[in-house]
Amino acid sequence: MPRFTSRIGIEADPKEVFTWHAMPGSLERLMPPWEKMRVAHRSGDFGKGLEVTLDIRRGLFATKWIAEITKVIEGEYFQDVQKQGILKSWTHNHRFTEEDRNFCMMEDDIEYELPLGGAGRALAGSWADNSLARLFRFRHDRTRNDIFRHLRYRRYGQKRVAVSGASGMIGSALVNFLRGGGHTVLPMVRKPAPDGSGEVYWNYQKGEIDAGALEGVDAVIHLAGDNIGSAKWTEAKKQSILASRVDGTKFLCESLAKLKNPPALLISASAVGYYGNRGDEELTEDSAPGEGFLPDVVRRWEDATSPASDAGIRVVTPRFGVVMTAGGGALERMLTPFKMGFGGKLGDGRQYVSWIALEDLVSVFYFLLMKDKKLSGPVNAVSPNPVANAEMTRILGRLVNRPTLATMPAGVVRAIFGEMGQALLLDGARVAPERLLDAGFQFMDYDLNMALCRDLGLIQGF
Repeated sequence: MPRFTSRIGIEADPKEVFTWHAMPGSLERLMPPWEKMRVAHRSGDFGKGLEVTLDIRRGLFATKWIAEITKVIEGEYFQDVQKQGILKSWTHNHRFTEEDRNFCMMEDDIEYELPLGGAGRALAGSWADNSLARLFRFRHDRTRNDIFRHLRYRRYGQKRVAVSGASGMIGSALVNFLRGGGHTVLPMVRKPAPDGSGEVYWNYQKGEIDAGALEGVDAVIHLAGDNIGSAKWTEAKKQSILASRVDGTKFLCESLAKLKNPPALLISASAVGYYGNRGDEELTEDSAPGEGFLPDVVRRWEDATSPASDAGIRVVTPRFGVVMTAGGGALERMLTPFKMGFGGKLGDGRQYVSWIALEDLVSVFYFLLMKDKKLSGPVNAVSPNPVANAEMTRILGRLVNRPTLATMPAGVVRAIFGEMGQALLLDGARVAPERLLDAGFQFMDYDLNMALCRDLGLIQGF
C-alpha cells in the first residue's frame, strides 16, 4: 500500500501544536486555496468519533469526502480515516513529538490506496504523490505561520470579536484564523440569529441590530459591503455600492456609540480606491484623495465611522489593495484564462497594482487587534512592493507556464466593462504602507512572486 510521510519542525511545545489542530477554524485554515474544497459539516467537537464532511469540486466534477477521527492521544497524536471518498482507503496519522524544549517535530504519515488497484497506481500514482507533497508543503507552512503569530501575541490575551462580512473571502479567512488561536468570534449576519448560535443579527436597511450581543466585545471588524467588481456599474449598482458602505457603516457606528460598554476598537474596511488614478506618484496615508466615483465612495465610507470615533472608540480604516489569493477575488478570476494561454496585460500595462497577500491582510488585522494600540484613522494595507500590470502579467504567466500575449486594449476594456473597467482595471495607484511599516509591522509576502508561489502551492521549501 502506498505511503506518504512529511515532517516539519515548529518552535512550539507539542501540546500547543496539537491544540491548534483541535481548535475550530484550524481545519479550514488547512484547505489549500487552489482547490475548490470546503468543510461542509462536522458532527461535534474535536475528539474520537468526530466526523468531518468536505465538499470537493474540480470543474464539473463534485464529490464528498467523509473522514472520522478514530484514535486520539491528547497532546501527542490523532488518526483520521476515510469513511467515504474517491480513494479506496486513507489512514492519516498525525504525530507531535518533543525534540527539544519548546520545539515540536510534527509528522503526517499517510497510508492510502487508489481505486483500481495496480492499474490505478500505474495511471495516477505519480500524480497522487506529487499532489500530496504539494498539499503538505502548504499545510505545514500554514500551520507553522499560524502558530507563530498566535504565540507571538499570546501575552495580550484572548479577544471577543464581532465580524461583519464574516462569510466573505477576507472575513472567512480572518474568522478561521482567530478561532484557531482560541479567540471568540461573533459573526454578524443579516437574518435573525437563533439563540445560542453565537451570531449577531444586524440589518442596516431595516434599521435593526441586536445591540445587546455587542455589549462588552473587545473589537468589531467591519468588512460588509457590496462587491464592486461583480457587475457593470449601472446607476442602480453604484447606488448599492455606496449605500452598503456608507449607510451600513454609519448605522453600525451609531449603534456602537450607544452601547453601555462599547468596544475599544473598530476596524472598518476601506480601499486604495481613495487615491484614484495617480500614475507613478507614490502615495501615503497623508496623500489627498483622487477624483471620481470610487474616491468619493471611499471618502464618504471612512467619514461614516465618525459616530464611533466621536464616542471614544479607536477607529482604524485599513485601505486594502488588490487582495491576492487563489481562493477568490481577482487572482481566482485571472487563473482560468491565464492557464488557457489567454492571459495578457490590460491597456498599456503601465498602471500600478497595489496588492496584498490575503495572509498578510489577516496579519494586519491581528496586529491592529492584538498589539498596536496607537494607530487610528487610515492605514494603507498593501505590500511595500506594488507592481505594474505588465509585471504582474509576466509573473503569473511564468508561474502557470503559459504565454501572456493576449493583450486587451484599453478601448476593449471600456467597451466590455464600462466605467467599472476603467476604474478597476486601467486606473492605477502606487500606494505605500507607510504607517504600518513605521509601527513595526512585518510583511510575510512583500514580493508578488513569493506570494503567488505560496498561494498556488508552488513553494518548494521553507
